[in-house]
Amino acid sequence: MECREIGKGKGKMKKAEQKKKGQDTKAMKATKKTEAANKTEYAKQPYMMNRELSWLKFNERVLNEAGNPRVPLAERLTFASIYQSNLDEFYMVRVGTLMDQMESDEEIRENKTNMTSEEQVDAILEATRELDFKKARIYEQLMGELEPAGIRLINFNKLSGAEGEFLEAYFDHEIAPYLSANIVSKQQPFPFLKNKDIYAVALLSTRSGKTRTAIIPCSNNVFKRLIEIPTRPGTFMLSEEIILHFLPKLFPKYAIQEKSLLRITRNADIDTETIYDEDLDYRDAMENLVKQRKRMNPVRMELSREINKKLIGDICKDIKMEKSHVFLCGVPLDMSFVFALQNYLRSQNKENLFFTKRSARMTPQINEKLSLIDQVEKKDLLLSYPFENIKTFVNLLNEAARDDSVVSMKMTLYRLADRSQIVEALVEAAENGKEVVVLVELRARFDEESNIEYSRKLEEAGCRVIYGLNGYKVHSKLCLITRKTESGLSYITQVGTGNYNEKTSRLYTDLSLITADPEIGAEAAEVFACLLRGETIEETKKLLVAPHCLQNKITEMIDTEIWHAQNGEPAYIGIKINSLTDKVIIEKLVEASQAGVKIEMIVRGICCLVAGVPGCTENITVISIVGRFLEHSRIYRFGTPEREKVYIASADYMTRNTIRRVEVAVPVLDEENHKRLDWMFDTMMMDDEKGKCLTADGTYVSRNINEKKLDSQEFFYEEAYKAAEGINN
Repeated sequence: MECREIGKGKGKMKKAEQKKKGQDTKAMKATKKTEAANKTEYAKQPYMMNRELSWLKFNERVLNEAGNPRVPLAERLTFASIYQSNLDEFYMVRVGTLMDQMESDEEIRENKTNMTSEEQVDAILEATRELDFKKARIYEQLMGELEPAGIRLINFNKLSGAEGEFLEAYFDHEIAPYLSANIVSKQQPFPFLKNKDIYAVALLSTRSGKTRTAIIPCSNNVFKRLIEIPTRPGTFMLSEEIILHFLPKLFPKYAIQEKSLLRITRNADIDTETIYDEDLDYRDAMENLVKQRKRMNPVRMELSREINKKLIGDICKDIKMEKSHVFLCGVPLDMSFVFALQNYLRSQNKENLFFTKRSARMTPQINEKLSLIDQVEKKDLLLSYPFENIKTFVNLLNEAARDDSVVSMKMTLYRLADRSQIVEALVEAAENGKEVVVLVELRARFDEESNIEYSRKLEEAGCRVIYGLNGYKVHSKLCLITRKTESGLSYITQVGTGNYNEKTSRLYTDLSLITADPEIGAEAAEVFACLLRGETIEETKKLLVAPHCLQNKITEMIDTEIWHAQNGEPAYIGIKINSLTDKVIIEKLVEASQAGVKIEMIVRGICCLVAGVPGCTENITVISIVGRFLEHSRIYRFGTPEREKVYIASADYMTRNTIRRVEVAVPVLDEENHKRLDWMFDTMMMDDEKGKCLTADGTYVSRNINEKKLDSQEFFYEEAYKAAEGINN
């Protein structure tokens, strides 16, 4: 398809054809159908990709790491598990949303490829089946490679008689007493199936030929899931497979006609906007809404074995789900057991099967023995996780909590670690008499319950806690420390790309800027003032703050690069984000490419823009890095070196981030930090070990750039170790 200039060239039907006298009804319908097709054709721009299908391509890149022979064997198990948990959440949230849309009276189409909700669900189901085949192939490959390492996951066909007797005795004494077998009847209706739990399902028959359906929960905290065969160390069987094998012992009066393991994934897309009511306590209402999630409609059913269509149909009828959403997996339905296998390998000193151990280094920019506040007052600090330790920021909070000059501490909290040191520092500050204002976003998906508990703890300590804004999630990572000294009022502002979470700071790549810049501090103070009034900031000079001052300022900076390119000058844009779906920004980037602006993008996950399309995006390069650590940092670069502006941000280029959330991007003004960010970005663009390049046909391919393959994450860790050694020496 030819690429049209944005906003021009919309196809139109010839009016004469529509007005022609004597057209019969069939011809008129055909004309309308053609007219609709032309509109759809225009919507399907060659540089646009559907969001959901792009996400599935990302998860396939995760799955590919499970099959990558250059990844240590035990670590490949982790990628297999992450692939599954990613897909679970995708179905719970995205497919759940699309299925809710399908219930609407009004047809809803997405704005990239003009697909209806139903068309998207159909495409997702088809793509998932293809990925399931790939997952099964990679899983079998993994299990085969684990055998020489001393691990086997087996079934009953490979057991000796004595081993079978051991498992039967184990079942009788350790498993069966804790099972609740249910035979569906008028007196015993079909049971509620919990989200992501494993069940054994069986078709039973009596001597008279009557059939019954039986459901047995297999997920239980009482017995272990991974059972080791004592006669063969390193040989295991899953407890659900043992339950399935010994089903006849649970139903002695019946014959087992069909049996399989079953797992349900339920819609989890709760509508948090419905809980705003002046007569309701927000936190209590949120708790009730989270409870509702556990009973929402199923969106997927997975089976471990083939069973007859009638039994599948009966189950689907009972749980109110279409049969098209049933998947035959042929591999374990829950891959979380792989972590127990990894623990076993570690106990056997198989460290060679894992990544080299890494631990975060203390930054060389700061002397931890001296006052951090004094040092930040003199020079901005840029931290890069997981290579550098979040402990530096925690230490800053602890120092501020005890410093007499600090009068207030304000933070936005989205996701927190268990036993959060961040919260402890805020509690101490409040107990020391400082004003502590904390916005705890209770709508952080799947962290709602944790955030509710933290909000109570903060309130009990004397902190002022607010729960978010009506209509906008607060996703920013913003901290403001206000001091009153002899010189007057001063600020220390921290803006990050990732959550205040000590655990994920070891697993995700993120950036954190700490600055004493007075203008940045004043704007951060105004952001908090607006939040306390239940408002959003309308105008900024230095910070980019969604929903009103981010998308528009980004497009303005893209326009500046377009102007330079149109005037024959070099122009450049560099973007590192997790996802790209914002159509306004996408079309502006396409316009920049058409003007000759060089655009480099590192987009880990969803990317609705297709690079390299002639006449549209040939000046755009997009890579995705999927490696040991989750790429999570956001970097915005605009301009050539002599006039470049660089920001780090909490926001991806998604509409939900740019206009439906409170997000903050901060300029990196210190020259040394600025150059460091450029160096990091350029290094990642050269990653040909984990970096895959998006091509014009929508696929991601490997690259050969360096004489020796470059893994940017490993490279940054090596650099962090070298810098730390310089401190110690």
